Amino acid sequence: MAVALGTLATLIVGVVVGRSGESRSAVERTTTGETQPVRRPAKVVTEAPVRGRLGSGKPVTLAFGGDIHFESPIRERLAASPSSVLAPIAPILRRADLAVVNLETAVTERGTPATKAFTFRAPASAFEALKAGGVDVANVANNHGMDYGPAGLRDTLASGRRAGVPLVGAGWNDGQAYAPYSVTVRGQRIAVIGATQVLDDHLISEWSAGPDKLGLASAKDEPRLVRAVREARRASDTVVVFLHWGLELSTCPTGAQTSLARKLVAAGADVVAGSHAHVLQGGGRLGKALVAYGLGNFVFYAFRELTSQTGVLEVTVTGRRIDGYRWVPARISGGIPYPVTGSAKPSAVASWQSLRACTGLRP
Repeated sequence: MAVALGTLATLIVGVVVGRSGESRSAVERTTTGETQPVRRPAKVVTEAPVRGRLGSGKPVTLAFGGDIHFESPIRERLAASPSSVLAPIAPILRRADLAVVNLETAVTERGTPATKAFTFRAPASAFEALKAGGVDVANVANNHGMDYGPAGLRDTLASGRRAGVPLVGAGWNDGQAYAPYSVTVRGQRIAVIGATQVLDDHLISEWSAGPDKLGLASAKDEPRLVRAVREARRASDTVVVFLHWGLELSTCPTGAQTSLARKLVAAGADVVAGSHAHVLQGGGRLGKALVAYGLGNFVFYAFRELTSQTGVLEVTVTGRRIDGYRWVPARISGGIPYPVTGSAKPSAVASWQSLRACTGLRP
């Protein structure tokens, strides 16, 4: 009887209702007293009812932005007013049902900086800025996610939980790191997985999550990432993979990007989006899926025209069907993205569309 009652209690408290009425993953308490999200791999929900390609039949709008950190000059703006950091672009993010970005910094005041050229960190108010700006999910699997070691990553995960900003791409073990953030919007079961293809060679082993090992979801372990996508596919209507990948300052995807994109789509991903190159890369259709290779910088210092070009990719999906997508261009000034308006907007959109030429993707 005790087992039966415990099971019933789990069923009752396993889901909480968040903003706009969508159901979100609950939290559990660790043996150390900390709480952490219940983001278990999708394979634990293998008895989900079989549904058609359109899921509930209702469309959902997803929004994707690129790399975010809080180095100067953004740091000063964050200190003065966290809610102002994303304010210029927030209306675009908020009009989506689910907005996803790449958080490229440790959120911590502890830890030892990694032995690398650049290390980024930000205070916990970074999550206040993300939340105020309309960000719903942040990927932390990237080449700065553990800039301040395990202590820094633990703080990042804890701060995200306290702020109510779901994080993907990292966890206390590989099961959590590769697990999707799952949410139901308009009856559609959406899964978002995060992973990184970019890690410093001497840090790959140290930073990659493993059994009973804190770390990041590494896309260098392609079979593990593909397995995560297949597991999420079985319990979801729409599967999104957000990746950190690409070659810095290259506007065309690498062979490693295009190869991985094909594998993820074959495994069941409906949308594959990512960033890292600090410049925009093209996007379009790969089979029935949508792939956006490079979203560029987003909230980031930018010192040249190419690295200041940014925007938000809006994608409308109904289950597995990509109903449409559009690029909403922006420009970075003082580290902050501002939407492009007026006569400059059509040319900015056309410029982004032209990047598709070297991707092998269709419009």
